Amino acid sequence: MAALDLEEQEQLAELKAWWNRYGNLVLTAVTLVALIIAGYFTWTSYQRAQSAAGFALYDQLTVVAAAKDKAKSQEVAGQILEKYPRSTFAPLAALLNAKVQSDAGDAKAAKAQLQWIVDSGKDDDLRNVARVRLAGLLLDEKAYDEGLKLLEAAHPAAFDAVYLDRKGDILLAQGKTADARAAWEDAYLKSDDKNPIRQMLQLKLELAGGKVPATKAAS
Repeated sequence: MAALDLEEQEQLAELKAWWNRYGNLVLTAVTLVALIIAGYFTWTSYQRAQSAAGFALYDQLTVVAAAKDKAKSQEVAGQILEKYPRSTFAPLAALLNAKVQSDAGDAKAAKAQLQWIVDSGKDDDLRNVARVRLAGLLLDEKAYDEGLKLLEAAHPAAFDAVYLDRKGDILLAQGKTADARAAWEDAYLKSDDKNPIRQMLQLKLELAGGKVPATKAAS
């Protein structure tokens, strides 16, 4: 037992020596890990709170937008873009408010919202939708070159049809009927059989003296 007690005392002495040497380092490491874990949960909680608050504002925006309240729509959308610019609700809010402003005849405000999406939006699909709609407002203002330049932006193949459709609209407004027909024919070829844009493209082609491309007419 005496030998065992001595061995235990030696182990205890070694432990004390190790702790004196590395104890502060261990405590620092443990504290750091604890802070990281606490920070993670704090950030997660903050993100949830931000998401809930952003959703509440977006829900409010849908109500005022449905009521076509131009001023209130601008106010609520502005709050979302200012407070939650990186949220998923921000580009949706800008897109919705752009429609409200455009329907109310305020093209300047609508363009500003769409431009924000193009410049700052995080969702590529919504950015492409915004470009096409912005090009439509530029068409209304007869800013044809600016609209065509906007439509030169790189985009996924899934958006080819809507980009080409808008391009055709601008070309027709410029008096370039043949070029407009070519754009609409290309849009038709690149659209899916079930895409509702096809009926509109067919009508535009007929009104412009063209016809549906034969290669797709039988599909």
